[in-house]
Amino acid sequence: MNYDYLLYLAIILLSTKVLGLVTSRAHMPQVVGALLAGLILGPACLNLIHGSTFLSQVSEIGVIVLMFMAGLETDTQELKKSGLASFIIALIGVIVPLLGGLGIAYACNVASKDLPTSALLQYIFIGIILTATSVSITVETLKELGKVSTKAGTAILGAALIDDILGIIALTLVTSLADPSTNIGLVLLKIVGFFLFAIIFGLAYGFFFKKWNSIHPGLKRRYVVISFAFCLIMAFCAEAFFGVADITGAYVAGLVISYSSKREFIYREFDTVSYMLVAPVFFASIGLKVELSSMGSNILIFTVLLVIVAILTKIVGCGLGARTMGYTGQEALQIGVGMISRGEVALIVANKGESLGLISDELYAPIVVTVVITTIITPILLKVVFKDKKKAVTA
Repeated sequence: MNYDYLLYLAIILLSTKVLGLVTSRAHMPQVVGALLAGLILGPACLNLIHGSTFLSQVSEIGVIVLMFMAGLETDTQELKKSGLASFIIALIGVIVPLLGGLGIAYACNVASKDLPTSALLQYIFIGIILTATSVSITVETLKELGKVSTKAGTAILGAALIDDILGIIALTLVTSLADPSTNIGLVLLKIVGFFLFAIIFGLAYGFFFKKWNSIHPGLKRRYVVISFAFCLIMAFCAEAFFGVADITGAYVAGLVISYSSKREFIYREFDTVSYMLVAPVFFASIGLKVELSSMGSNILIFTVLLVIVAILTKIVGCGLGARTMGYTGQEALQIGVGMISRGEVALIVANKGESLGLISDELYAPIVVTVVITTIITPILLKVVFKDKKKAVTA
């Protein structure tokens, strides 16, 4: 038996944490450090670690845990408060990047003939990657500037929540179409069927959870085990019975449990597991898949254009949605800039697409570069667009 995976795991954990601390000192999310660790250790630089079945499986669990936590983090009360304005901002902020990503992928002809899916689906999937928004860095920057409670800050938070849900629906639709023999009507029926199943199963889980809590109120650690089992079952059922991405099942499971009184406790426990093992392996594994030697001139041009499109489409799309809903030009610009960062959400979507044959391995480098640059540039631009706005309107 080969025990190299133990050494690889130790190197990944240490390197991601060290580089994560370095990037956090530079006021960037630690996810950037984890990505850099994968890039440095993998074929792109030192070529010390290669992908393996073990790392892939741990990485897949990492994706499921991250999406489950994203569901737990979703504040459904905030969704209700943000209302129509945030929905319109999010909707246009999803449509414009999707079309922009599709257009640039088509113009650069980055579809791979070696993949089982059609070129059109591959182009659409690039657009779906660009629809993702990760506002963790935005929230931290707004806190630092004291602008979280401004009208623009509230709109960013509400739109980001809805943006995630719209992105998940788009991802579900496209991944379901990855099989060329699939009937679109059947796909839509399965998606509706999954959400009906999720509602019924979620209500049953909620009833069981309350009963368990009334019988064993002090056994808090078991809530976490039961919740994780629920998450895994939802992820499995999504893929096995409905043809829906497993991460969609995990996200919905998180949404269901977000209504629980034990939500914060469960989140903290999962955050520990995520930080300690599965998240570092997932983010590092993304970097391990990047091979710079495979980047020809066409991919380099595509990388530059993808970064530009990723930045502009969020500013234009979300800004246009904000203007439509009566926000001022300055507020619309602030909202658009606040939605630029793609972060871990784009990486999760890209990873799922690669496993389903929707993007080729050579497109990992452009996506990673886009995530890193949008993550770095967002706080810089936020400080510019919020500068000297002492009298910003509060929500």
